Amino acid sequence: MTSLSLPTKFSLYPSNPSLPFHSRSKHQRIHFIRTKTIKITCTASGQPQPDQLKKKKTSQSEDEKGVDPVGFLTKLGIAHKAFALFLRERHKSLKDLKEELFKRNLQIKDIAYGYELMGLHRNVEHRVDYMEWAPGARYCALVGDFNGWSPTEDCAREGHFGHDDYGYWFVILEDKLRDGEKPDGYYFQRYNYVDDYDKGDSGVSAEELLQKANDEYWEPGEDRFAKNRFEVPAKLYEQIFGPNGPQTFEELEGFQLPDAETRYKDGKEQHKDDPPSNLPPYDVTDNGKYYDVFNIANTREWYEKFRAKSPPLPYWLETCKGRKAWFKKYIPAIPHGSKYRVYFNTPNGPLERVPAWATYVQPEADGNQTFAIHWEPPPECAHKWKHTSPEVPKSLRIYECHVGISGSEPKISSFNSFKEKVLPHVKEAGYNVIQLFGVVEHRDYFTAGYRVTNFYAVSGRYGTPEDFKRLVDEAHGHGLLVFLDIVHSYSAADEMVGLSLFDGSNDCYFHTGKRGHHKFWGTRMFKYGDHEVLHFLLSNLNWWVEEYQIDGFQFHSVSSMLYTHNGFASFTGDLEEYCNQYVDKDAMLYTVLANELLHTLHPSIITIAEDATYYPGLCEPTSQGGLGFDYYVNLSVPEMWSSFLENIPDHQWIMSKIVSTLVGKKQHADKMLLYAENHHQSISGGRSLAEVLFGGIDERSSDAKEALLRGCSLHKMIRCITSTIGGHAYLNFMGNEFGHPKRVEFPMPSNNFSFSLANRRWDLLENEGVHRHLFNFDKDLMKLDKNERVLSRGLPNIHHVNDTTMVISYNRGPLLFVFNFHPTESYERYSVGVEEAGEYQVILNTDEKKYGGQDLIREDQYLQRTISKRVDGLRNCLEVPLPRRTAQVYKLTRILRI
Repeated sequence: MTSLSLPTKFSLYPSNPSLPFHSRSKHQRIHFIRTKTIKITCTASGQPQPDQLKKKKTSQSEDEKGVDPVGFLTKLGIAHKAFALFLRERHKSLKDLKEELFKRNLQIKDIAYGYELMGLHRNVEHRVDYMEWAPGARYCALVGDFNGWSPTEDCAREGHFGHDDYGYWFVILEDKLRDGEKPDGYYFQRYNYVDDYDKGDSGVSAEELLQKANDEYWEPGEDRFAKNRFEVPAKLYEQIFGPNGPQTFEELEGFQLPDAETRYKDGKEQHKDDPPSNLPPYDVTDNGKYYDVFNIANTREWYEKFRAKSPPLPYWLETCKGRKAWFKKYIPAIPHGSKYRVYFNTPNGPLERVPAWATYVQPEADGNQTFAIHWEPPPECAHKWKHTSPEVPKSLRIYECHVGISGSEPKISSFNSFKEKVLPHVKEAGYNVIQLFGVVEHRDYFTAGYRVTNFYAVSGRYGTPEDFKRLVDEAHGHGLLVFLDIVHSYSAADEMVGLSLFDGSNDCYFHTGKRGHHKFWGTRMFKYGDHEVLHFLLSNLNWWVEEYQIDGFQFHSVSSMLYTHNGFASFTGDLEEYCNQYVDKDAMLYTVLANELLHTLHPSIITIAEDATYYPGLCEPTSQGGLGFDYYVNLSVPEMWSSFLENIPDHQWIMSKIVSTLVGKKQHADKMLLYAENHHQSISGGRSLAEVLFGGIDERSSDAKEALLRGCSLHKMIRCITSTIGGHAYLNFMGNEFGHPKRVEFPMPSNNFSFSLANRRWDLLENEGVHRHLFNFDKDLMKLDKNERVLSRGLPNIHHVNDTTMVISYNRGPLLFVFNFHPTESYERYSVGVEEAGEYQVILNTDEKKYGGQDLIREDQYLQRTISKRVDGLRNCLEVPLPRRTAQVYKLTRILRI
């Protein structure tokens, strides 16, 4: 029986460190710390003892502590065997996936740092490295204006990594020496190409620095061993064998070498009369066991003397020249701003593609082909971050934006224009988050940015990567978080610019056959089960956070990826529909892994799911069987408002329908993001609520005043109830806060590529009128949440919903919200219940004149005192005036003790 002792600390490395997944990030080593040595006893039969099994079981339970694959089902009291089994199998699949990824990465989270290796990167060895994944290609080269678009000059060469078994290609682009310059004579000389561009350009040569370091580091006589490295072994050889020692292996066989201890004692005897400083610094210890190797121990004086020495690192670092010295000596292999593409030779012939990891792409314009741009600006031109991200607020007031249509002029707007004109407006309007869509490079402008072609590139339509960084930095300076509408549910099907048929094959990033194509949108569907695809998508999420300081993501059309039918199926709510054969398990594992990695790497990140099917556990923790999102979008609300306004007369609106749609499932209401309308209701074919309400009004007609009053009243009431009855997040699309009168229509063939509707009418706010009134109300509505913490409070107590009187009332903390949707009936004294007796003050009234109302409530009616009368199941009530189509917000300002 043998006993095996495990070390108390060990470092785990991958089985093949040369794999491309090995990230060069700071997260490069994982340590497992054990508090004590564990001994595993094995018998001759090789079976573990019962106490071992017990310890192993305990260890596994510690690893799984707090993890329950069906935890959210238990919490909600849901009993469904098939779905519970599905969740357990999904949890096991996730563990298996992590183990597989761990074999190819030092740590699981290293899979999110692929951008540090892939694409173009400057190397300190006076070169630029390019790596691309294209398993179907036979030959790879980088072509561009820097090499005359030659497919043979800069290619993957044998002996320079070239091509590995996983389909990764490696191309080295050597920087060129200028005329008259010579290569560096020392291998450790480096050039800091990006940062500190003038550091080290003092003109001191490497030889002078080395001589200075040598003189300072070595004591007199010590450096002779550095100059003649064979002196020490030669003297040792002569000491052991004498001046006429053996010269060949055959002669050596006849000599009997004394053991190490004997040689040490003989040497010590020779130096017994020498001063202590000349004695050998080592001693020999022997534990008395035959299998022990003699342990060498040094004296304390010698050890402290050795530790006191410090290597001349400052001198070595000073040999690192700066950017000026680099430019004096070298010509960059691929200069900043160069156009380039990747060239492949495939079984179907040669082809050129925009690199998948390109960070800046110039889209097709005027018939010119799309190409990538090498973005490596000089340090004095690169953006330096000035502001840090604001703290995540308890309630999100999100302002959804599209940079291209954010200007007043009929043209594509820019990042710089958005920064200067729109960001101050968002700050004034009282929002605390901007959510951008259409920022990632996409094929067609009229698709609003949802057919993404280059996932790592900021769209060149609006400016450069530095321009976008300045926009984000300025937003942070205004106290605004920046969210990105990310599209990982599908990709553009364009072959010349996107990822489709990237390497000439059909199964590189996407599924083959029908599953690889969206049933209705003509886009390509990712193969989420492939490790390289996971590497690409997870790194993409981390890239936007690390490179551009993005604070959150809204995952677009999650239902398109979770189901093989892309979410286009009827759902009855039966849990069987969420675990049947149409569920894409690989895509689901990707969403779980994405949320886990994002929240691990960036704990303050916010993720939002846009899922029309409301997958169970969408916002539950991944450790409890959920998908891990922070919020989900209630897509039923904007559809309801559009349907009511366009199809149902005002007097037939059903209050209970409004409330049930707004609240949704009560157990998930706190995770719900609500909006009355977003860009979907305004873009290409749709109509914004303002266009429905005001679009057909002829201001010269006799009933224009009444129509404007109706439209203005409903616009305010819809926004007020939508933003205050739900969870902790509310969203508004750019311009809708002031009732933008026209829809959005991007230039396309059907409108002769007109920009007339691809902008925002900010000029409408300059004059007094309905748009200014609506903006004043929306601004005060946002201020109400900021001052009274409406959204961050607990869920409202909805105690009064009357379909006959068309009145809705609910409490939220000390606030009372009352809505009268009736088109004709006003109520002088309408009773609504309140729990707390006291005085209630009107703090927001949609009928005020500054909001475009009639100001029908008198000033003396703004303060109301409760009546001791049980109404709506509450102990007290208020009798409040309710003009038609108005809403009021009351605040408890004084408590009366009865």
